[in-house]
Amino acid sequence: MPAVTTENIESLDRIEKPDDSMSARIVVKTVTAPSGLEGEGFPVKRALSLLGLESIDPFIMMDQMGEVEYEVGEAKGTPWHPHRGFETVTYLIDGTFKHRDSNGGGGIIGDGDTQWMTAGAGILHIEAPTEEAVLKGGLFHGIQVWVNLPASQKLSPPRYQDIPGKKLGLLASHDGSSLIRVIAGKIGNQTGPGITHTPISLVHASISPGTSLSIGWQPDFNAIGYVLAGNGYAGEENITVNTGQAIEFGQGDFIHMTASQVQDSRSDALELILLGGKPIREPVSWYGPFVMNTQQELMQAFQDYQRGNLGTIPAKNILP
Repeated sequence: MPAVTTENIESLDRIEKPDDSMSARIVVKTVTAPSGLEGEGFPVKRALSLLGLESIDPFIMMDQMGEVEYEVGEAKGTPWHPHRGFETVTYLIDGTFKHRDSNGGGGIIGDGDTQWMTAGAGILHIEAPTEEAVLKGGLFHGIQVWVNLPASQKLSPPRYQDIPGKKLGLLASHDGSSLIRVIAGKIGNQTGPGITHTPISLVHASISPGTSLSIGWQPDFNAIGYVLAGNGYAGEENITVNTGQAIEFGQGDFIHMTASQVQDSRSDALELILLGGKPIREPVSWYGPFVMNTQQELMQAFQDYQRGNLGTIPAKNILP
């Protein structure tokens, strides 16, 4: 970890250091993500599940997939399944994954790549390990974020974005000690390549041991952190955080994080996901693969799926 890096951080543009008139976002709470299994049985951590939908709006959930070292023949994925009413964002840090959908989208994403699927009015898709991953095993690690769509866009046409890791915006902290990867939104002078229906920012930061990162954050966005690996301190209050913990921040101008001087053996830095967005503030009716505004709309989604109205599996893709 991680796949997207730079040989010379000194060559990157730097974000500005917050000035004395700006305030750090306070830490509202920290929680430890519960573990579970997804799809055909691959391990996940439900990163945001204990923060509550109101706190994480416009996000619905985020899973940390792995980090797991698969033996030969062990790699797992998910079978064909439907979605409606939101977007999925899959950022792969280590390993490879294969995606196909009923709208013709898909491809193989590898180390540092992102796939962005707008389910909108409805889509079927499959996420599976590549043949090489099954035959050889290896490290698999990434995140998947569900981004809600407002009522006016829930039935928008499905869309697929394939974002190679080399297209991510790269920045350094003001002192050059942290590497910032911008997947979506605007940070400093970099705008992430992800095209969003719902205004959000999504960042992967690596903070060197014993150093701090202060990153400006859009005032009307909420702010959430998640520790992928390592340990450190959240906010200027220096609240201790460790691998697998989520952080809810309050209002303020910037997010402040510090990496401990000594990191665990799996990581030589504090690896952090930062995400936030403009809350939609609409009712959420969510069950399984569908995220709608009302129970009636949710029931309609299930009926449309059962009737085959969310798409069909292309004949050539019936077999994995």
